[in-house]
Amino acid sequence: MTSGSGSRAGATARAEVHASSGHRLGASHPRQEGPVDLRLVPPALAAWAAAALLLDAPPRWAVATVAICVASAGVLLVMWTAQGRGVGPPGMRRSRRPLPGPPMRPLPGPPVRPLSGPASGPGRPWGRLSVAAALLCAAASGGSAALHGADLHRGPVPGLARAYAEVEAELVVTADPRRTRPRVASAHAMPPGVLLNADVVRVTKADGTATETRAPVLVIVRGTTPPEPGARSARPRSEDSWLALLPSTRLRVDARLAPPLPEGGKVAAVLRISGERAPHVVGAPSGAQRLAGQLRGGLREATDGLPADARALLPGLVVGDTSRVPVELEQAFRATDLTHLLAVSGTNLSILLILLIGPPGIAHRVERRGVAPRLGIPLRATALLGGLLTLGFVIVCRPDPSVLRAAACGLIALLAIATGRRRSLIPMLAAAVLLLVLYDPWLARSHGFLLSVLATGALLTLAPRWSAALRGRGMAPRLADALAAAAAAQAVCAPVVAVLAARVSLVAVPCNLLVEFAVAPATVLGFAALAAAPVAMPAAKVLAWGASWPAEWIAEIARTGAALPGSGVDWPGGWRGGLLLALVTVVLVLAGGRLVRRPWLATACVLLLLLTIVQPPPLVRVIAGWPPPGWRMVMCDVGQGDATVLAAGDGAGVVVDAGPDPVAVDRCLRSLGVTRVPLVLLTHFHADHVAGLPGVLRGRQVGGIQTTGFQEPPEQAEFVREQAAAERVPVTRAVAGERRRAAGLDWQVLWPPVGPVPSPEGPNDASVTLLVRVAGLSLLLLGDLEPPAQRALLRTPAAAALASVDVLKVAHHGSAHQDPELLRRTAPRLALISCGAENSYGHPAPVTVAALRAEGAQVLRTDVDGSIAVVGSAARSGAGREAAPRLGTVTRPP
Repeated sequence: MTSGSGSRAGATARAEVHASSGHRLGASHPRQEGPVDLRLVPPALAAWAAAALLLDAPPRWAVATVAICVASAGVLLVMWTAQGRGVGPPGMRRSRRPLPGPPMRPLPGPPVRPLSGPASGPGRPWGRLSVAAALLCAAASGGSAALHGADLHRGPVPGLARAYAEVEAELVVTADPRRTRPRVASAHAMPPGVLLNADVVRVTKADGTATETRAPVLVIVRGTTPPEPGARSARPRSEDSWLALLPSTRLRVDARLAPPLPEGGKVAAVLRISGERAPHVVGAPSGAQRLAGQLRGGLREATDGLPADARALLPGLVVGDTSRVPVELEQAFRATDLTHLLAVSGTNLSILLILLIGPPGIAHRVERRGVAPRLGIPLRATALLGGLLTLGFVIVCRPDPSVLRAAACGLIALLAIATGRRRSLIPMLAAAVLLLVLYDPWLARSHGFLLSVLATGALLTLAPRWSAALRGRGMAPRLADALAAAAAAQAVCAPVVAVLAARVSLVAVPCNLLVEFAVAPATVLGFAALAAAPVAMPAAKVLAWGASWPAEWIAEIARTGAALPGSGVDWPGGWRGGLLLALVTVVLVLAGGRLVRRPWLATACVLLLLLTIVQPPPLVRVIAGWPPPGWRMVMCDVGQGDATVLAAGDGAGVVVDAGPDPVAVDRCLRSLGVTRVPLVLLTHFHADHVAGLPGVLRGRQVGGIQTTGFQEPPEQAEFVREQAAAERVPVTRAVAGERRRAAGLDWQVLWPPVGPVPSPEGPNDASVTLLVRVAGLSLLLLGDLEPPAQRALLRTPAAAALASVDVLKVAHHGSAHQDPELLRRTAPRLALISCGAENSYGHPAPVTVAALRAEGAQVLRTDVDGSIAVVGSAARSGAGREAAPRLGTVTRPP
């Protein structure tokens, strides 16, 4: 027999074995591709939908829905059983007798898949079985959801909450306590508190009546004693003890109950507790939780000596501990769609499992890779070890939705490896969704769970196809895989993000690509530090130091991407906006398929997108006229707050106030090309003027920070000192009468006086007030001065210089509290008001706008006009948004 005939005979034999194997994938090669098994997808989706709908449905509706689903499934199962026995309708009976004649042998070649068959169509037996399975899963999920939803209304807690009763309660902590993010509310940053989820297991009313119960609640720890002025930190003394509580700890507290918000989720009531005292612990946490707490604490200790970004970010990357992540870094992660790195996801578990067992596709073959085969661990023992690792991962990282989804998928994959039975990843994901929704129906309404499932589904379905298309166009395999994965996840998740945030990130895909190679080393070294910390802290610190490099890279990418002028676009919120973005995404994907075939056109589109995102100042100046040549002053659009930039030479600017948002002020300074800041002057310490300071300091040479001498609010004054110390920038106090110059700028401090401020308004009336002269123009910046201080300013010797200024920065965002005499004396030709769109304070007040216009001023405001640039000189000036005779303004719409 020749070699050619032998190969043909071997191929024929393999085809016969394949056709006679009885399996769709055949029995030849364990990685042989075949049709995707989608039979578990409808039951999983049905269970998900039933849980989401019936969590808060009336009991009668829940019972009726479950009964209808069970009855319908029963009918379908009876019909399927009857057809299987041959007693169904004549046209649907199965013949058990073989046809006469010799047995048929399979033809050579690969098996032919029929276009239709018994397994397709709702009228077929297997179609009815699939529908029945979906109905039964929906019934089980709906019943579980109804029971879980009833927990919110069972027992005495809901009624006591509606009466706002004061009770003594025993709680079992169910999740890690977390510090609330300080919110900027105009003048003040709301003080951070502590939130924790717990179950009330015993409640004692004011009359002494005690009741055993079990009701999920949200605990808010507030009411701490304010620190003394000059204290090192504003953190309450008992806060650390509340934050140190571990899940399964039992507490006894005195609290006031309150009903939850309408969309409060999985809570029957809200417990408000005074945080002046440490928690009263009556039951220690479980051993597993103590071990997990020690590991998490060890990781925090190992990262204590690292740079600020790595110290904050590494615990979040490894175990989801975001307690150290500053607000501005969290905002940067949100703006670049990198928040999935802080919420521990399947990526972390996948990295650990792949390190242990190697690539899952070859885990059951002789050439399997990973740490386990190198140590000689058998296959089933490897699967068992992987299962223990997964359970430990859930305990240490806490059972968040993404963690649970990843753990369920991992356990199913390990079970398949241990039993030697192959399973595709789509059924694995569907099974994980089904099991988790049955276990905890509240996941059906979790946006995090939805995003996790969507991203995983995109990686399993869209990413391989897109990667193959990119490879076919000559792209390197690794780059094609990375680009396809990032684009697929963004395409399916962006509509949901738009529903929640009303904004679409344009830098999400490039930022995810740039951080991808840093995630694995940071995760592996971080987990190694976590494991080493209890036994060898020096080794843990070395490992954490190694992980700090990729962690800092990730933080830098997030901040850089968020600060780009075109990093994102506003988008309609709600489900309408999400559906619109989904439609736009489909159109872009279809258009992208055509663009791939036209390299030059695709390159031009990519270049256009990059220019839109980066917006180089020379190009923006040519196209949009921003920043205008010869700008003297820019009032940045930073929302409800103040941030003003005074031109101080090429690439330099004096910044007066920093606004409430670091990202917004950083973006404004970047658009102006400001890289050097000779001075940051903070008029007073209210949060809407100083909270954005990190954005000013980031990546710029800052000569100094000057502030008012009135150190209120103390926590914001301490914040400014901490930021200055971290960047080694000196802090000085502005003194009335002081004069300074910088590259054509000349300014004089008019207020506050050296002595006590003659006003009860405190921080507002202590605002540093500046009279600035540049290129023959006069600008008066009033900070947030209230009428008492405005009248006192008119009585100072410097009042004579206030007559007929060119530009007035209106005090306190244009509020109604203005002194008419000051407005009359200054008689500005251009009045600028910095305020946020649709703010809840009514700024600017119509009466103030009318008074300014009555004095002949042109009024511009950032909530309507966006950022405002003042241009001109003594020789040429005018007013208005268009070119005017004597003073010019250029606006950049928000």
